Amino acid sequence: MTHENPPPRSGARPSRLWLAGRGARNVARGGSEADRRITLPTRTATPPLRQVMKRLLLAFGVLALTTLIVWADSAGYNDNADGSVDLLDAAYYATVTLSTTGYGDITPVSDSARLVNILVITPLRVVFLIILVGTTLEVLTERTRQQWRIGRWRSTVREHTVVIGYGTKGRSAVHTLLGQGVPKDSIVVVDPQQKVVDQAARDGLVGVVGDATRTDTLLRAELPRAAQVVIAPQRDDTAVLVTLTARQLNKAATVVAAVREDENAPLLRQSGADVVVTSSSSAGRLLGMSMLSPRAGAVMEDLLTYGTGLDVVERPVTRAEAGRSPRECADLVVAVLRGRRLLNYTDPEAGTLQLTDRVITIRQASPLAD
Repeated sequence: MTHENPPPRSGARPSRLWLAGRGARNVARGGSEADRRITLPTRTATPPLRQVMKRLLLAFGVLALTTLIVWADSAGYNDNADGSVDLLDAAYYATVTLSTTGYGDITPVSDSARLVNILVITPLRVVFLIILVGTTLEVLTERTRQQWRIGRWRSTVREHTVVIGYGTKGRSAVHTLLGQGVPKDSIVVVDPQQKVVDQAARDGLVGVVGDATRTDTLLRAELPRAAQVVIAPQRDDTAVLVTLTARQLNKAATVVAAVREDENAPLLRQSGADVVVTSSSSAGRLLGMSMLSPRAGAVMEDLLTYGTGLDVVERPVTRAEAGRSPRECADLVVAVLRGRRLLNYTDPEAGTLQLTDRVITIRQASPLAD
């Protein structure tokens, strides 16, 4: 008899051993179920009713064409009932022939009619049957195509960004990443709601349905090979669990997490988050600044809204700027990143830029790509 580690008590911080044990059990599940929880970018699908009507029109078109072919060569056919073949008889023959019923009461007797049956009507019969079973074939083809696309995506995805939570914060983060030039195919969205993941797929992103606190969900998002992780769930306790699990799977990725309350920020940093953004206090500070100085608040809102007015960006120092003062740069430098140290623009060490530095600047916003 085997015993599993019990889950943590309510409100207690889960141990890494418990998370690892739960993840190992989840990974043992089959890969086909995992693939069904991955949604790749999709184009706007044709409405089902329109697809059915299109197939019906194609089937009637093939039937009408066969009827005209038989009627045009009616002298080459024999009807056991009256010996002659009119338009109604041609339509009847076309129907029973294309449906492979073949009662044999109307038969081709001339060489030309038999040759037309071999070269024309038989291929039309095949087309007619394909149209009738098109729905089944489409399902099988789409399933095979989807599995192939998922396999190809798994083999090629590297250094991507995993966004956990596609709510207001997650969508805004993706919007900013796209504005910074990050391609859509290098962003993976993880969310527990299928309709949210479907929306991400319509937005051109890869989506994974599942609980991001579970190891198998993050493995489906290929998080161990990710370069950045954005954690933006609805609850702070969920953010802590996701951060612990993500850091356990990937020690090198940059993890940025959002929380609602300031008191939970230290716990997130201890869990492995590189940067913690407190949404409620940040909004409160912006409100207070806007109350004291509406114009200052408007400028801060402009800086936080990517793609309009002014943007805050990080970029490398160019060769022309190396050895010069930050004040000589074309854009406004507010900080210098030297190695692992962040230097304020007033710091004496930041007075001369080095070629290996990176600068954080404020510049005119670039138009967002579609």
